[in-house]
Amino acid sequence: MRVLVAEDEEILAELVATGLRRAGLAVDTVYSGDAALAYLGLHDYDVVVLDRDLPRVHGDDVARRLVAAGSRTRILMLTAAGSMEDRVAGLDLGADDYLGKPFEFPELVSRVRALRRRSARPVPPQLERQGIRLDTVRRTAFREGRELDLSPKEFSVLQLLLEADGGTVSAEELLERAWDANADPFTGAVRVCMSKLRGKLGEPALIRTVQGVGYAL
Repeated sequence: MRVLVAEDEEILAELVATGLRRAGLAVDTVYSGDAALAYLGLHDYDVVVLDRDLPRVHGDDVARRLVAAGSRTRILMLTAAGSMEDRVAGLDLGADDYLGKPFEFPELVSRVRALRRRSARPVPPQLERQGIRLDTVRRTAFREGRELDLSPKEFSVLQLLLEADGGTVSAEELLERAWDANADPFTGAVRVCMSKLRGKLGEPALIRTVQGVGYAL
């Protein structure tokens, strides 16, 4: 799951991004409306957490342009103005959800995940294949009843492999869906993560490398 946080208060933006990453999401941050539009044009985001009062290009205009372009990215609008009129105005612009500042962080995470479920093919709360059981709500993973101690990144990669239902997932797709824009495609990050994940899954090996194509479970 990939999220863009567009918030001009840089400290708040980084706090939100850090919290979302700890919840297992891939997150990029920008601090202005024009930067938000640039990132949204480059990457396929599931959700944008959009501050309404962005500089250079107002958050309202970012929302309008996303809607006009037919983007599948869901919009969670943030604002310090919490009146009913403001909420209605934000939703009328095309926002999918609205959250006033200050907010409780667990609620933000819950709303972001709910929006992602609306933007993508529904994912069952539990995914099972080859003796692996993944709970996408509690974010727990087991193999043959043994709990797996996975990092957020390893969990995300395993979830993508399970969602593929035996199909092959390319390294490029894994990098796009589980890492943020700062990931260097030439660092071997996917290969290193896959090696650690294989080690934690144990024997017999479940993840196979499809040469020149990607990985499959």
